[in-house]
Amino acid sequence: MDDLAVGALAGQLARIPGVVAVALGGSRARGTHRPDSDVDLGLYYRGELDVAALRELAVQVAGEGSTVTEPGGWGPWVDGGAWLTVGGLRVDWIYRDLDRVRRVWAECREGRYEVAVQTGHPLGFYSHAYAGEAALCRVLADPTGELTALRESAQAYPPALGGALVRGLWEAGFCLDLARYGAAGADPVYAAGCLFRAVGVACHALHGRAGRWLINEKGMVASAGRLPPAPPGFAVRAQRLLGRVGESPERIEETVAAAQALLADVRAAVAG
Repeated sequence: MDDLAVGALAGQLARIPGVVAVALGGSRARGTHRPDSDVDLGLYYRGELDVAALRELAVQVAGEGSTVTEPGGWGPWVDGGAWLTVGGLRVDWIYRDLDRVRRVWAECREGRYEVAVQTGHPLGFYSHAYAGEAALCRVLADPTGELTALRESAQAYPPALGGALVRGLWEAGFCLDLARYGAAGADPVYAAGCLFRAVGVACHALHGRAGRWLINEKGMVASAGRLPPAPPGFAVRAQRLLGRVGESPERIEETVAAAQALLADVRAAVAG
């Protein structure tokens, strides 16, 4: 699909009852995509969404057998949408309740966020991803101008949110304390889980300190490593921790010690 085809599809989606605006998200919105990258379309809706009409449109553009869910079909935060293949390219429709996104944005400005268990998000779904998606998207269809206004507002990363994420770094230290149980019990799976959580929390803290949106876990370590506050070699050191956790108690303990050293550097970086 070229840009014209994506724009035309967005126009069709915007005419579906309940759809308020349509936006391009993901790597294509940021200009970092490959030719085979998915086309992620955010469908911002209000009230009752005409899913039957969406299914009819899905058949028109992708053929029979397309999966289109009801709102909430993918979980409370990812919500729902469609997995389609159009011209050999993966096209995803992703529902977003616009009023809920606006509420989350208000919470972000107050320094409040939550983390929910969500399929497809091993670190958990961070609520402020909603605001980040709006900030980083490319608006394709927005008859009322609501999404455009929200996007413009969300360009200014809330200092209160950044501060909250930095304060949340305490959890990383707690996770590393727990990882020592993995060393003592020769349980590398448990230790790896604790290490992953610690690294993820550190990535969010670094993004918060830098005032940069972090949407999900994919690429979070590389992204954090490019930020001005990141300690030298953060990405390489973090990847090494998860790549070589170890199996023996001694090796796991060495990995946890390296993680604690990295965390100490992160603490110093975000305190500056």
